[in-house]
Amino acid sequence: MAISSYGVTLKWGESTEALAKVVDIKDFGDLIGDPEMLETTTLSDAQVTNIPGIKSSDAIPFTCNYTSTDYAACNADAGKPLFYALEFSDGSKFTWQGQHTLGVPGKGVNEVIEFTLNVVASSTVTFVPAAG
Repeated sequence: MAISSYGVTLKWGESTEALAKVVDIKDFGDLIGDPEMLETTTLSDAQVTNIPGIKSSDAIPFTCNYTSTDYAACNADAGKPLFYALEFSDGSKFTWQGQHTLGVPGKGVNEVIEFTLNVVASSTVTFVPAAG
């Protein structure tokens, strides 16, 4: 059965035992990138052939509603090597190490002010199934 995004939480801390939710998130970006394609085509091939290479990923963006308190709390940990976990309502999660930076996107009339928390992974993003 499918699950919804309701209840998804981002946690981080200086160790896996210290993970804590610092801010509510509104959305999250792609966690695991596609592999690089390594071309293996020879002059005998009628079509380009490839094999998968190393997976690549960009920074993982998380959108948050802006408050001075939430921004300050996230900014206090910016640039530090940390452990991260994105936890789902079924008990499964994805974990990785990295560090984050913050951004404030432009806005117009009658819009909610938001900020982005952009996490750059320094380890593999690992799936952890729900216990039980």
